[in-house]
Amino acid sequence: MKTDNIIQLDFSEEMKTSFRNYAMSVIIDRALPDVRDGLKPVQRRILYAMTELGLEPKKPHRKSARIVGDTMGKYHPHGDTSIYDALVHLSEEYSLPIPLIDGHGNFGSIDGDPPAAMRYTEARLSEGAMALLDNLDQGLVEFIPNFDNNEKEPKVLPAMLPNLLINGTTGIAVGMATNMPPHNPGEVIDGVIACMDRPDITVPELMKYIPGPDFPTGGAIVNAGDLEAIYTAGEGKIKIRSTVEIEPSDGGRKNIVITEIPYTSAGNKTKLVESLVSLMKDKVFDEIYDVRDESSSDVRIVVEVKKDRDISNLLNGLYKKSPMEDTYGVNMLAVKDNQPILFNLKTLIQEFILFQEELYTKQYEHLLDRARKRQEIVNGLIRATDVIDLIIEILRGSTSVAQAKACLISGNTTDIRFKSEKSKKAAAKLDFTERQADAILAMQLSKLIGLEVLKLHEENQELSKQIENYLEILGNKKSLYKVIKNQLRNYKKQFNRARVTKITHQESASYVEEVRIEDIYVLIDRFGYTKCVDSATYTRTTEESLKEYEHMIRMKSDGRLCLFTAEGNMYQVKASAIPRCRIRDKGTLIHNLCKVDRETILTYISFEELFESQLLFVTKAGFIKQVSGIEFETNRSVVASTKLDPDDGVVAVIPLSAAQITGGELKVILLTQDGLSLGFPLPEVPEQKKNGRGVRGITLEKADTVAFAAVTHNTAETFEADGKLYSAKKVRNRKRGGKGQRASLQI
Repeated sequence: MKTDNIIQLDFSEEMKTSFRNYAMSVIIDRALPDVRDGLKPVQRRILYAMTELGLEPKKPHRKSARIVGDTMGKYHPHGDTSIYDALVHLSEEYSLPIPLIDGHGNFGSIDGDPPAAMRYTEARLSEGAMALLDNLDQGLVEFIPNFDNNEKEPKVLPAMLPNLLINGTTGIAVGMATNMPPHNPGEVIDGVIACMDRPDITVPELMKYIPGPDFPTGGAIVNAGDLEAIYTAGEGKIKIRSTVEIEPSDGGRKNIVITEIPYTSAGNKTKLVESLVSLMKDKVFDEIYDVRDESSSDVRIVVEVKKDRDISNLLNGLYKKSPMEDTYGVNMLAVKDNQPILFNLKTLIQEFILFQEELYTKQYEHLLDRARKRQEIVNGLIRATDVIDLIIEILRGSTSVAQAKACLISGNTTDIRFKSEKSKKAAAKLDFTERQADAILAMQLSKLIGLEVLKLHEENQELSKQIENYLEILGNKKSLYKVIKNQLRNYKKQFNRARVTKITHQESASYVEEVRIEDIYVLIDRFGYTKCVDSATYTRTTEESLKEYEHMIRMKSDGRLCLFTAEGNMYQVKASAIPRCRIRDKGTLIHNLCKVDRETILTYISFEELFESQLLFVTKAGFIKQVSGIEFETNRSVVASTKLDPDDGVVAVIPLSAAQITGGELKVILLTQDGLSLGFPLPEVPEQKKNGRGVRGITLEKADTVAFAAVTHNTAETFEADGKLYSAKKVRNRKRGGKGQRASLQI
C-alpha cells in the first residue's frame, strides 16, 4: 500500500484551525455588518445585484426570484431561502426607518404573516438604497473577485448616509452577536454634523441630537436614565413599552387600546395578542373581559376590562407579565478592517465621517480628473478653430487618420501634401495632445459656427471655476466637510420624519394582584387526580359526569385543602396551587401538589369547614378521641395530626359539625378485622388536644385491630364503611371501651 499521500495531523490542532476559519468566515462574511455602510454581505450583494439588473426606483419592479437567482449565482452561494429572507427584511417598513427595497406584492406583515413565495413577489431599489449606491461607477470603493473569480463585487458600498445607525441591524455570529437599534434619520444626521463641527464632542453632548433609538413601531423607552451608559459602553438593555389609550366601552366597562407595540414584537404582533388572550383564559388577570385585535393599517389591540376594576394596576400587570413591555439588548458590534469591534455612539459616527472623507476625496479627485480632461479637450478645440484651415489642409493631404493624427500631435508632415511650404512649416509646429487630436478628428463642422465657438469659451471658463473649486475642496478639510454636510442636509430633507418612539423615565411596573374570592369545587377522582372548577362550571356539570369523582370539596378560592393520612399527619394545599381546569381535563396528581408521598389519605376537608368542626380520630389499636378543628390552624404545609404508638395507625378521621354534636343523638360504631363490632354514644368520646393519644374505644383481642369506624344517628338502620353497607341495628350498644360482638352486619 502506498503511503506517500497520507498526511498525519494532530486532531486538536486541526479542530482549532478549522473552527477558527469557520468562525471568522461567519463573523466577517456572513453575520456582522461593516461599520462603513452598515450592511451584512448578503444585503450588500442583493443591492448590488439589483443595481446590475437596472432596478432603480423609477424603473419597473422585477420578480424577486430573478433577483435572488442573480445574487446567489453571482455573489452569494448560500441558498435562496436566506437571500430571500434578507430581501424581505430590507423592504419592511415596520423594521427599518428607511427601507432599502421597494417591494410589490405580499411581503408579510407586522402580525407575523409570512411573505409569499419569491416567484409571486416583485421588487426594486428604494430611494434610500440609492443613497448607498450612488457613484458606484466612479471608483470610490474597492471591487473584489466573487466566490468563483468570474465576477467582481464591491467590498463595501459608497454609502453617503449613516445607514448603520439609522436602520440598525441584528446578527448572530460565533461567540458574538450584534444588535444595533434603529434611530431617527434627521437626528442621526444632526449628530453627524455636530461631530464634524466639534470633533471633541462627548457622548452626552451627542445625545442632545440623538436622544435615543427611534423604533419604527413606536412605543416608549422607559429607562431613559440608562441610555447614556448604553451609548458610552456600546451595550446595555433598553426597556420598551407599548403605547396605550383608555377608551370607554359598553356596560360601564373601559378598554385598554394598544396603538403601538414594542419593536421586539415587530413581525410578531400575533404572538403578543395570543399572550394577552392566554392571560385572560388562564385567569392570570381576572380583570380582563375580552381581548381582540382590531388592527388594519394601524395597530389597534383592544383589551376590554371588567366594570369597576383598577385599570392602572392591570396595566402594570400586563407590562410585567406580557410582551407589552420587553427588553431590547443593545450590542453595537460591527466589522472594521476585518475585525469585529464594539463601538459606542461617538466612535460609530467618527467611523462614518472618516469613510465620508475617503469617499468624497475620491469623488472630487474623480471629478477633478474628468474636468481637467474635458478642459484639455476644450482648449484643443478652441485652438483648432483658430487654425481650422490648416487642419483641413492636413486632413485633405493625409492618406490615413493615423498620419493626420501624428501631424497634429508631433508636427510630423512626412508624406502629407500641402498647398504651400508655409502651410507645411506651420503644420510642423503643431503640438496638440493625443486626447485633443482625437477630439479634433471627431469634431463636426457645425462646431465652427461662431455661436458654438462662443460656447466652447464659456465651457472653458466654467471648467476653470470647477477645477478651482475641486482643488479648494481637496486641499481644505473645512471645504470638504462643507460639501459632506450639505449632502447630509439634503438627505435629511428627503428622509426625515417625526420621532415616533417616546423617551421617558418610569418606574418598573408594580402589579398588586386583585384577590377575588369565589366559591370553587375541588374534584378528586379515585386515582388521586385533582383539579378545581368554579361554581358555575360545577352547577352546569351533570350528575353522571360527577360520578367519577370520589371527593368533591366546596371551598373558597383563597382557602386551603386539608388532607389527613393514616400515618397521623395533616397536609395543606393552597387553593391557588390546585390547577383550575375544564371539567373534561384530567388535572394533577395530589401527590404532586403536596409532599404526601406514599401515605394513605383518609379524609379531604377544606380548612374553612375544618375550623368549624370537631374531628373524630380512631386508630387501629382502638384509641379514640375528639379534636377541635381550631387545633389545626397553622401555616405549615405538614403537621402531625395525632399521637400514635409505634405500631399504631389512624383508621378514620371523621369531621362532625357543631349541630351534629350538640344534638346528642349520634353514636360511634367500630368494626374490627376479626368481624367484631361495638357501638356507643358519641358524647362518651372525650375531646383532647391533637397531640393526645386518645382513650380506649374498644377492647381488642390479641392480634385484632380496628378496621373501620363510622358515626350514625341513633335511629339509623344502616351505615356505610369502606364502600360497603352494614346493618346498624345489629351492632351492640355498650359503653365505650367494652368488647365487641361477633355478628353478620354486612347487607
